[in-house]
Amino acid sequence: MLLTPAVAAETPWQEVAPGARVRLISSDVLKPGDTTMVALEIDMPLSTNTYWRVPGETGIPTVFDFSGSRGVAGHEALWPFPLIETKSGYVDYVYRGPTVLPVELKLDGAAVELKLGVVMGVCSEICVPVTASFDLPLSFAAPDRAQGLRIAQALALTPMPWDDPRDPIAWVGFDAAAKALAVRVDDAELDPLSLIADTGEAGQLFGAPQKSPDGKLVLLPLLGGESSRGVEGMPVRLTFMTEMGPFSVERRISSAGSTGAVD
Repeated sequence: MLLTPAVAAETPWQEVAPGARVRLISSDVLKPGDTTMVALEIDMPLSTNTYWRVPGETGIPTVFDFSGSRGVAGHEALWPFPLIETKSGYVDYVYRGPTVLPVELKLDGAAVELKLGVVMGVCSEICVPVTASFDLPLSFAAPDRAQGLRIAQALALTPMPWDDPRDPIAWVGFDAAAKALAVRVDDAELDPLSLIADTGEAGQLFGAPQKSPDGKLVLLPLLGGESSRGVEGMPVRLTFMTEMGPFSVERRISSAGSTGAVD
């Protein structure tokens, strides 16, 4: 696909699927530490979806490639909290409708010219991988306030590390009998049915949260017919929604009998 030239701190829209289009936007603000924020903006109907950083059982991961850029030393995608969607028995983590995916860029002090290649899944009745390429020079002469606001709104929906002394997750273990991750929630502000567990983009997948029969734990079933061998002791990231917004914590999976998690 041809590179699309930029206008101001945005590129023109590119149609990547029927009813779905994408563009690259920038705040055009140089922050302390030689960083700046850009984002992939996706315009699509509510009947169409793309995927979170861990796409789920059937989803297609979104990949950002800035290797052709000048003045960029590194990048980190910052993912807003997704929807947990169960469809035809499969669990995926998705975005529907208009979506902004922020990316923080680390710059190396040179003049910045972004060349971004994106591969992502776009799904309506069928799911297809699509590609887009963008070319966006950044001058930092004046902030683009409209695009900066769009990016800030998306960042407000991006899970932050939990740093409150009150631990919202009392215990995490693996229940071999249920073949599920068991999580004891110890904070009334945490929505237990918003819990997402992952061990990395290529790691074990866990399903949609369910209350345990005794109501004391949240269970997230191991998906995909994967063996439970090696799950105990594995690091896991738990992402969840609270009244204050989305957060995440990292824990290590204990065995079900290692604590008093189940009375």
